Amino acid sequence: MLKSKLVFVFAVVFSTFFSSCVTTEKEDDFSAYLFVYFTGNGPGEEAVHYALSKNGYDYYALNNDKPIVSTDSISTTGGVRDPHILRGEDGNFYMVLTDLKTNEGWNNTGIILAKSSDLINWETSRIDLAKKFSEFSDITRAWAPQTIYDAEAGKYMIYFSMLQPGGYDKVYYTYANEDFTGLETVPEHLFYSPDEKSCIDADIIKKGNKFYMFYKTEGTATKGIRVAVSDSLTSGYVPEEGYKDQTDRAVEGSSVFKMIDSDTYILLYDMYIDGKYQFAESTDLLNFKALGADKISMNFHPRHGTIIPVTEAEATSLLKEFPSVDLPLIVGANGAAIRKQNIVVNPEEASVYLPVYTDSSLTDLAPELVAFPGVSIVENGAKDFSTGANSYTLSLPDGSQKIYSVAAAVANNPVLDGFYADPEIIYSYKDEKFYLYPTSDGFDGWSGTYFKTFSSKDLVHWKDEGVIVDLLKDVSWANRNAWAPCIAEKEIDGAYKYFYYFSAAQNIGLATADNPAGPFIDMGKAFVGEKPDAVKRRGGQIIDPDVFIDPQSGKGYFYWGNGYMAGAELDENMMSYKEETLKELTPDGTYREGTEVFFRKGKYYFLWSEDDTRSPNYRVRYATAETPLGPLTIPEENMVIQKDEEAEIYGTGHNSVINVPGTDDWYIVYHRFTRPKGISMGGPAGFHREVCIDKLTFAEDGSILEVTPTVAGIAPITISE
Repeated sequence: MLKSKLVFVFAVVFSTFFSSCVTTEKEDDFSAYLFVYFTGNGPGEEAVHYALSKNGYDYYALNNDKPIVSTDSISTTGGVRDPHILRGEDGNFYMVLTDLKTNEGWNNTGIILAKSSDLINWETSRIDLAKKFSEFSDITRAWAPQTIYDAEAGKYMIYFSMLQPGGYDKVYYTYANEDFTGLETVPEHLFYSPDEKSCIDADIIKKGNKFYMFYKTEGTATKGIRVAVSDSLTSGYVPEEGYKDQTDRAVEGSSVFKMIDSDTYILLYDMYIDGKYQFAESTDLLNFKALGADKISMNFHPRHGTIIPVTEAEATSLLKEFPSVDLPLIVGANGAAIRKQNIVVNPEEASVYLPVYTDSSLTDLAPELVAFPGVSIVENGAKDFSTGANSYTLSLPDGSQKIYSVAAAVANNPVLDGFYADPEIIYSYKDEKFYLYPTSDGFDGWSGTYFKTFSSKDLVHWKDEGVIVDLLKDVSWANRNAWAPCIAEKEIDGAYKYFYYFSAAQNIGLATADNPAGPFIDMGKAFVGEKPDAVKRRGGQIIDPDVFIDPQSGKGYFYWGNGYMAGAELDENMMSYKEETLKELTPDGTYREGTEVFFRKGKYYFLWSEDDTRSPNYRVRYATAETPLGPLTIPEENMVIQKDEEAEIYGTGHNSVINVPGTDDWYIVYHRFTRPKGISMGGPAGFHREVCIDKLTFAEDGSILEVTPTVAGIAPITISE
């Protein structure tokens, strides 16, 4: 007993001395992010895991996604959940966890306190709240503890939800003792749900002089993440209106962290039924915008956890202690010449592909390679990439070195930076330029609400001409799902007019302008607002318009449909179609959507997309006709463009076609999944798409030769005077 006391006293003295010598890190010292999480409800999944990120958005599991500490050694139940980690004011790290193994039920009375000076070695204590505090001897659960430093009290406050019989989950707080091995005050109420329903998973962050408590509502008709704000850490929290999660899916386990050297905060939450996390960003902690699936990546499946910034030295130490076999030693590259969205890193082959813009010099390219936390690049600087790949030496945390092969090449696909889809293209004889009119993409569930246009003299260099139709400002009859536009330039009474048809709220609208970049004025109602009798029996939506002016007759024709193809002749003013000419033109069972019609050498070509835009197999087929309204003849070989797995190009569809004036040169404009991330995104790849252009060629008999989609794209074209 005496020996135990002496050891304990020495430990306390040593700990106090060590803590007083620790230097608290400043934000300027941070260079990476540590994600602490558990992985699920199954055997062995309720344990502490680590992951690292260089940029705060792309995370990679350490220790091959195995626990970093033995759960049996730190818990009473054999399971730990909801790890919350805090960098203390004294430079130590503090972690609190739920002591719970759910395959034995969801009731528990314990939490775990842990302290570390290095994120590797943890001293832990188990606290049974029911036994510790007689006032709470009847609790049935104590969930999701978190800790924050209370500057006024000079102590670490621990807060968590508890449930007593006949009540609902409420948030309580208490204080840890000096060495973070126990609790020294009886828990007090911190927050009641205003509607007397359960609130769990509280997370408090201070911004300025205010405290923001994010929490999950339970037992209400609508559930989600809300926030309550107070001037005091321990009282006075007033809920703000509405929910802060940016999804209608079930969520829990929210946490907030601040980006390094930025005013941006990230709210992350566990979409536990969907098996993924969502991040939403804010600068005021009240208004949040979800980050798309393209912005976030993880090579693991986390549950309720927290993220803190760490230094390069701390990241290096963690990598030494908890190495993983599949970490990407290079995670990206910077430089004005580099198309960052399309960089390809292959850890297995230790290689990097850098796509560069068309005017970039490959002979003296100086990419700023970005290494994984704890990894350094021995040499950077300008190198000659014109003759092939260059080797880069990386220094690893264990002192060894690794050679990466880095190649660079001009990539003119995609032709637009960012996410766009369903491209329509015309050549404007008024402006003597090409114009692209795409769907604005990158919004979950195709929820974009505006359209833009881009202009070019050569089909490679594109200028953003800005928003031309904003549903929320310019359209009175629809406010959602701005999709798949098309446009016609027509000379009327000696002046060019522009007729812009677009999908909105699963109807089709029409806006007109005197210039190809607008301003456009909506006609005030849907151009097509219901299915005509000719296609009423068909399923599908009223979307995907296409307009075609027949060079043979000068007449305008209009097509649309999803699951069916409808076509009709337009009136002379292009503002309505002649109902008596309406036909169903659905070619066969491969037709899905995205009709495109053009004329070449006596033939009318009808192109359409097959499959679902979320499918890697989304592709384009064609038929021909002798008139703009059919009947259609389908060639035996009628594939126009489809995925190229070797080139990692997928989802090639919903196209338009352009002829260079004065030539028989033709090009297909289409969208693909964002490359390289799209193929691993699942369904969200269908609204993270990129616009590309490749050459379209024909056989002697006029049949279309199948196009191979490319990364290189096309060279700039010139138009003869």
